Amino acid sequence: MTPSAPSRRIPVAVLGATGAVGQTFIRLLANHPWFYLAELAASERSAGKCYADAARWIGDAMPEQVGSMRVLACDPREVKSPLVFSALDSSVAGDVELAFARAGRLVLSNAKNFRMDDDVPLVIPEVNADHLALLEVQRAGRGWSGGIVTNANCASIMAVMALAPLHEAFGISRLFVATMQAVSGAGYPGVPSLDILGNVIPFIKDEEAKIESEICKMLGRRGETRIEAADITISAHANRVPVEHGHTVCLSVDFGRHVGPEAALEVLREWRGDASARELPSSPARALVLTDLPDRPQPRRDVNAGAGMTVSVGRVRRDPLFDVKLVAMGHNTIRGAAGASVLNAELLVATGQAGAT
Repeated sequence: MTPSAPSRRIPVAVLGATGAVGQTFIRLLANHPWFYLAELAASERSAGKCYADAARWIGDAMPEQVGSMRVLACDPREVKSPLVFSALDSSVAGDVELAFARAGRLVLSNAKNFRMDDDVPLVIPEVNADHLALLEVQRAGRGWSGGIVTNANCASIMAVMALAPLHEAFGISRLFVATMQAVSGAGYPGVPSLDILGNVIPFIKDEEAKIESEICKMLGRRGETRIEAADITISAHANRVPVEHGHTVCLSVDFGRHVGPEAALEVLREWRGDASARELPSSPARALVLTDLPDRPQPRRDVNAGAGMTVSVGRVRRDPLFDVKLVAMGHNTIRGAAGASVLNAELLVATGQAGAT
């Protein structure tokens, strides 16, 4: 299916616009062909200031049109855009996102607060686009015309992109996950340099539980009113490592029956994902690429594949405990965060599920 572009650019807002993920949203939306970056919102200490004065910009140059924009409060009485991208911290996201949904706005959330709610879609467009049907269940059950659609934890997204083709083909029964997560995943200023330089921190608060639950929801089947989670037993270890961008995920997979690496490789090579997600503005040419090089993927060499929207997979080989083991890696603030929300919004617009915009 070829996606349908809107007849005019849709005004959008970014909540939490001064933070690291908010800045990634701004980069992705500043010259977007479907969306017009109309409003920026942040905390009370930033509201009322020009964005250039409110934000400590990280990395490359700030988009020219953004610096002079006035920062608004995260309040639906001030922010009028019909589509709202939330980069808010989970400590404040819950109440704010609910307020916008009740006010009739469609919220694309990067926060964890509503991911596991039965009526809230947790979506990777190439993997489970049909889960967006939950949005109608949500609107009917909660009595609002707005809605909340979430993307997953950044490490969960990298894992699911690699696992979805294998689960579809063979059915996964058990899974071991070990992550090596970049410091940018902790936001800015993030992890203190004396804690992370020359070190590995084998703890990221709440991360392992999120990985174990979110993977099962995203690989689950859509029921009439909720997602029937995939019946996969998962053990996850989450580690912070001294890498700027790019989460690496090592996976050992048991299918409950013999599946060799050759069969797994064939499935991974052929996979293209849901057709509805292939020609959206943020869609990469290949959402998943397979490398045969023995020492790849690597964040330094592969993180910007597909403008940060491609997940790279390699080292597919026999696992002596389970069936197959492999490594997946992707850009945590693009495919794993802001880019994931933007792609979800594009899919909603293209399939007519965004409501009146």
